Amino acid sequence: MPGFGGFRGGRPGGPGKPFGEEEFNLEQMEKETEEMLKMRFLDKKNAEFTATGGGFVSLKVGDEEYARVQVVRMFPFTDPDHYISIRTSDENSKEIGIIKDLKDVPKETAELLIAQMNLRYFTPVITKIINIKDEYGYAYFDVVTDRGQCRFTINMGGSSVVHLSETRILISDVDENRFEIPDVMKLSAAERKKLDLFL
Repeated sequence: MPGFGGFRGGRPGGPGKPFGEEEFNLEQMEKETEEMLKMRFLDKKNAEFTATGGGFVSLKVGDEEYARVQVVRMFPFTDPDHYISIRTSDENSKEIGIIKDLKDVPKETAELLIAQMNLRYFTPVITKIINIKDEYGYAYFDVVTDRGQCRFTINMGGSSVVHLSETRILISDVDENRFEIPDVMKLSAAERKKLDLFL
């Protein structure tokens, strides 16, 4: 009958790993978990960001060097200039550290990081709704944005329309592009009527 913990074969030190080694593995696991949960804050004292030739951003933190990093807002629409997560660019994307406030880094660095985030969070603002047609579980938008007129499609069954406040909404289309209406009350009554399904 199998034993528990360090007991293999019903007695300490029996077949299998000795008791001490089991304890070491547990300590190692706790240490790794603690490292994962530890939050490291980055600022002008400990982090050096540099623009790379390919239009990306590299980072040096102490003895660690990252040829390319991802710059991710933790609160992209409610607090865009605070709590910026810096992550590795690989598929598993591990967090390197967090910038609490863009004011904690030099102005040139902040501009570099903002440029990266603007690419990631490109969100045209809808200024006019020409038409919205819904059929077969999808809604087809024909709108004017601050970047020009465009048409896009959303899935009616998903969370494609998110209310950021009572009057501000964020719309994500089937291709994961984002569109924002900062204040639905600034739209005409006829335009708001077209949005009735989502308000």
